[in-house]
Amino acid sequence: MADDVGTLHTQKAGDKVGLYFVKAVVGNVGTPGAPIVNLALTVQAASGHVSGIAEVNQAVLGGNHRFPVTGQIYQTGFGPNHQLVSLSGEFVYSVPPPAIGSFLAKFTAALSVDQAWNGSGGFNYLNTHVEHVPVKHIA
Repeated sequence: MADDVGTLHTQKAGDKVGLYFVKAVVGNVGTPGAPIVNLALTVQAASGHVSGIAEVNQAVLGGNHRFPVTGQIYQTGFGPNHQLVSLSGEFVYSVPPPAIGSFLAKFTAALSVDQAWNGSGGFNYLNTHVEHVPVKHIA
């Protein structure tokens, strides 16, 4: 058992039972200047608990942030293949000069995805509010 700990995130279950790993991208990839969120998440299938890393990338000064996120998957009842994912996290944001200082910025995301983690969603951080963007499973 101790030998498998290093490969925990590379194990996959065909029918999504137990613990599984998801990588997804949220946003309009290819649109210049659009904020993109890359997600690397571990999902506990039985409880619906989600945790992992989010990475926000935007082609502006100070537009890249990497931080832990946690959340929950909710089954909607609108069919067996539709689920809602709620994520939240925080990161340290340093204000640009000439201001001085840093603060803890909040991040939230709400995704509507199928069992393959494809769908649409939105996210918020700082003064950025993005809605109705694609969610695409990448690994």
